[in-house]
Amino acid sequence: MRGIPVPAISNADQFKQSFREEAREILVDLEAALLELNENRGDRELVGRVFRALHTIKGSGSMFGFEGLAVFTHNLENAFDEVRNGRLEVGSELIDLTLSALDQIRAMLEERDGEAEAAACAEILAKVRKLTGIAVHGAAAAKPAKAVPAAVGCRIRQWAIHFAPGPDLLLNGANPLLLFGELRQLGGLSVKASMEMIPPLAELDPERCYVSWEMVLAAPVDRDAVRDVFIFVEDSCELRIEPAAGDAGQAAEDSDAAARALGEHRAASGGRRTYDKPDAASSLRVPAAKLDQFVDLVGELVTVQARLAELAARRDDLEIAEVSEEIERLTSSLRENSMNIRMLPIRATFEKFRRLVHDLARDLGKDVELTMDGAETELDKTVIEQLGDPLMHLIRNSMDHGIEPAELRRTRGKRSTATIHLSARHSGASVLIGVSDDGGGIDAEAVRGRAIERGLVSSDAQLSEAETFALIFQPGFSTAKQITDVSGRGVGMDVVRQRVESLRGTIDVASRPGLGTGVTLRLPLTLAIIDGLLVSVADACFVLPLASTLECIELSAADIERANGKHVANVRGEIVPYIRLREHFNVRSPRPELEQIMIVESGEGRFGFAVDRVLGNCQTVIKSLGRVYRHVRAVSGATILGDGRVALILDPERLVQDALRAQLQNRSARASPPAARSVEAAAAGRRIAASC
Repeated sequence: MRGIPVPAISNADQFKQSFREEAREILVDLEAALLELNENRGDRELVGRVFRALHTIKGSGSMFGFEGLAVFTHNLENAFDEVRNGRLEVGSELIDLTLSALDQIRAMLEERDGEAEAAACAEILAKVRKLTGIAVHGAAAAKPAKAVPAAVGCRIRQWAIHFAPGPDLLLNGANPLLLFGELRQLGGLSVKASMEMIPPLAELDPERCYVSWEMVLAAPVDRDAVRDVFIFVEDSCELRIEPAAGDAGQAAEDSDAAARALGEHRAASGGRRTYDKPDAASSLRVPAAKLDQFVDLVGELVTVQARLAELAARRDDLEIAEVSEEIERLTSSLRENSMNIRMLPIRATFEKFRRLVHDLARDLGKDVELTMDGAETELDKTVIEQLGDPLMHLIRNSMDHGIEPAELRRTRGKRSTATIHLSARHSGASVLIGVSDDGGGIDAEAVRGRAIERGLVSSDAQLSEAETFALIFQPGFSTAKQITDVSGRGVGMDVVRQRVESLRGTIDVASRPGLGTGVTLRLPLTLAIIDGLLVSVADACFVLPLASTLECIELSAADIERANGKHVANVRGEIVPYIRLREHFNVRSPRPELEQIMIVESGEGRFGFAVDRVLGNCQTVIKSLGRVYRHVRAVSGATILGDGRVALILDPERLVQDALRAQLQNRSARASPPAARSVEAAAAGRRIAASC
């Protein structure tokens, strides 16, 4: 006879990793609640939210083997239990201490052992004891005989609990015995097991729990406190929590309400257990690496589809053409869906800077609040991952250099509390991320003087406001008179520039003396696959992002003659400068009699790019050119065409910036390159039009 297989505990690491991920999400919410509580210290709902989050981390940590974390969190939970009971006031010391404890919990999640970690825990717990007057518990604190988190005064409530695990509860790493131990922390507990559902031995599944339990808990807690014990298993079990018979007063009302709710639940469910219902999960947790691999495979599929379309165009075969069109439609739909999966709201990135602003305001002795707008704006997760450092440095720069001390703000007629505002909004195929403050603004003369001192510009250089502000992003540039822990080394803004450029983005700075500064980052929505417009110059192919392309016009020899050889075109009465890609990339071949100009929208206005032919739309999989070409600003990547050729993906914004840079470098020269002359002429035309 075959023996019953004994399941190996091979999923322990997987369960621990799942707990770590869940705990990190809870910590993010907990940190936000603490910072909100710091602004609204009398909000009892926020206190309860913090307490429940700590309670969840403690209980789940104990369940998954993080005993040290459970003990540490238990002592923090006691502090907020004192707040709930009115025996301790919420103050800055408690908020700062708990925030430091959250950092320690994050470190404990990685299970790093060592004297430094133990010393950090002991130091925090000593401060907790000093603040609350409650003795700090050791290893036994996670499982005291009768802890008293009294949520409803001191009256003992009796709760009848029905707990029937679902078929997957044990597979998910949950241990019912640990749940019973946590219930005993709340008060007295009596337990009765029901064995009726255990099948014959031949039909028994050793990985399934067939036992259910009826329990009575006597404790000074409400229904929510009891339900919190089961928070991680509630979706995979049948759970009922009702006032026990004999619990008078308010318990009778609760019992009636619970009975009505239970009756409605049974009617709606047809008498089935919760875990017997179809799975209605609205989300699925997938490792980021798998998602990246999926998007890469979609990119390869797009390339193969382009090859098939090229083959169908060369062959006069109706069936192949039909199959090619169908695959193109499906590939396009798959590409859109895969891109949407990668799109995430920027709220989580914005929210984590509340802590940074809080800590810096405390260290710098300034009163600063953080406001947000457009936090639901979505962009590619790869872009979001790269956005943290630039925003951090911009906020630190605003806090240290931009925002004045409270006394100086009052003398200038401002509120003593300064504001840093984060914003996000879509603009075509880009997203605009803004960081602004209501501080003193940028001193343009100080920036210019520092640039002259460092030899970045000559003393007689005539710089526009935008050119002056751009100097703050130079490596090592700083106007700070002394170096502090926050800024002054001239590194942060250089990091901002490098990171934004690596994302193929641009930076715009606006500042008004005494009123504040605003920095806007223009970033692409995605870095994987884009819709492009394929153009050719001689035998070379280029791709222009379709989202930034406005229209296409013809350029004839007569048009060139009417413009006196200047690189400008008349588009329905508007003077639009253009850059001839043939000259820009030094393509040596005869120019066709009829060229095409692609009109694009850039941060500097409308510009055109003259090409030989427009070949049509294409789905473009962006491939990196590698470190060898990292200094080629005007090319953002490459893609493989259907016929196997490589086409460079152009960055219209940087092409225009190159032309403007050429204009600045040749301003003092007697003759400027055609592209620079066209930019200068167009700019002059716009100034004349604006003055009319």
